[in-house]
Amino acid sequence: MLRLGTVRAKLTALVAFTAVVTLVSVFLLSFLMHRQLIDEVDDRVPEAMRGFEIELDDDLRDLGATLEALAGRRTVAEAMAGRDALQIRIAAAPFHEAYPDIDVATFDASGKLFGGVGLDAAPETLASVIDGLSPDGTEIRGVTRRGCEHPNGNAPPGYLMARPVGPGTLVVCLPIDREFLTNAGTKLGLELALLSPEGAAVGTTAAFPTSLLGALGSEPRLGEAAGRMWALAAFPSQTLRARSGSYSAVLALDVTDIRAVVWRHLVLAGTILALAAALSLYLGARLAGVMSTALSRLNHAQKRLADQEYVHVEALKTGDELEDLAAGFNSMVDGLKERDKLRSTFGKYMTQSVLEHLLSGKVQLGGELLTVTVLFSDIRSFTTISEKMGARDLVSLLNEYFSEMVSIIIAEDGVVDKYIGDAIMAVFGAPVPKPDDAIRAVRAAVRMRKALAALNARLVARGIAPLETGIGIHTGEVVAGNIGSEERMEYTVIGDAVNVASRLETSTKELRAPVLISDDTYARVKDAFQIRAIREIYVKGRAAPVMTYEVLGGSAAVRTLDGTLPSPNPGE
Repeated sequence: MLRLGTVRAKLTALVAFTAVVTLVSVFLLSFLMHRQLIDEVDDRVPEAMRGFEIELDDDLRDLGATLEALAGRRTVAEAMAGRDALQIRIAAAPFHEAYPDIDVATFDASGKLFGGVGLDAAPETLASVIDGLSPDGTEIRGVTRRGCEHPNGNAPPGYLMARPVGPGTLVVCLPIDREFLTNAGTKLGLELALLSPEGAAVGTTAAFPTSLLGALGSEPRLGEAAGRMWALAAFPSQTLRARSGSYSAVLALDVTDIRAVVWRHLVLAGTILALAAALSLYLGARLAGVMSTALSRLNHAQKRLADQEYVHVEALKTGDELEDLAAGFNSMVDGLKERDKLRSTFGKYMTQSVLEHLLSGKVQLGGELLTVTVLFSDIRSFTTISEKMGARDLVSLLNEYFSEMVSIIIAEDGVVDKYIGDAIMAVFGAPVPKPDDAIRAVRAAVRMRKALAALNARLVARGIAPLETGIGIHTGEVVAGNIGSEERMEYTVIGDAVNVASRLETSTKELRAPVLISDDTYARVKDAFQIRAIREIYVKGRAAPVMTYEVLGGSAAVRTLDGTLPSPNPGE
């Protein structure tokens, strides 16, 4: 049955009129402001690009003429041959006076600097100046990060031209600094900035709005800085190409006056929008109050539920989905309360992974056939230890030991099947098998040995004898599932693999190997650990012997030069 008073209908009635007017107004205002300002930038960008490139080309022609004139002078060639720095300065002085921005540097045949004009932070070698530029014929040209200055200084980037003269190299540079950008910006009627290929600002005019550079993208954008509205656009310079990419010029156009016109349009449209909003608020005030109260109660109950407080929400008689939502929430709270009670109870008797699997309903009574890796760990001579300790101290020691070992097993996604006195039986691969069950089981054993060493150090410090353990691991098929009766069931694994793993653990003392694995496990982990073969043993109920291997730990990549594994005991 369709109910006319649905929440959706009420919300639609509340916001429909305002939404329509708002969308139209916002679209109109956004269109007017964006188009008027961006169009102005679009009109200026091509012109600014051409003007900037022309200005740059003019200066580069002056730079090339300086290089050509100096390289062609006999006095310069003689000074280069004789490493005469004074003669270089005399020859370059007229050019530096005519073009104060141009720097000149000369390097001998070994690439070391011996003369120059206009250098504030002189470089040491030619290689540090050319910044990886490749020669084009006999000449090198291109943009470098510090021009002709020392590469570790704060000089701006510059355009470099270099040519062999005599036994050395003559280099001239044009810094692309604030003075250059100011001259170009004045001619273009704009503020300018220069960005490196990585997008960092390496030079700006004095009034450039540098705070807006961070959000600059490939398209023109608007932004406000220092009370002025700016339109910014960036374009890569075809001339300023460095080894790592092209430098980009960014123009900034002051559009504050244009914005004033747009704001007048905004005021008019905003007035219309305010009237429409007021009417909608009046019509929806009473409805909004009811909905706000209902949702507030639901939100309060949800927050208490997040803190595991299972409380019901007091529903309002609204006759719509809000009332249904409150009823559904209360039903959910009852279900969660019951589920948490069940989980809390069962969690005391089994591991979390088994609990989740059982609650999912995937484990059938009678079990299923799985290939798993079984790990047995036992404390050696525990009877002797227990005779020397009181019952309370003994339980405390076992709990401390189990806490260390079990946390490692769980961290490796193993399931602690049961405790047998001081022994631990763990299963990797049940109830949910994984491809690396065997690797995780052996890795758990290696970690357990390291954890035992740390535990023993603490025990010895407290005057307690250290513990010795043996670990046996075997991979094989088992029946995993609910074993027992309808009145009392236990999730466990049963099969020959369990017996073999237990026998391996028992053999660790006889074979003097703390961690023993079977050949079935070895085949799955041999490339992941340091392992050595021990010998075959016989398992009760099995006709064929079981080959045993000792896990030495670490990566299998640690081998001797002849390809064999190292001895487990130093000196052997």
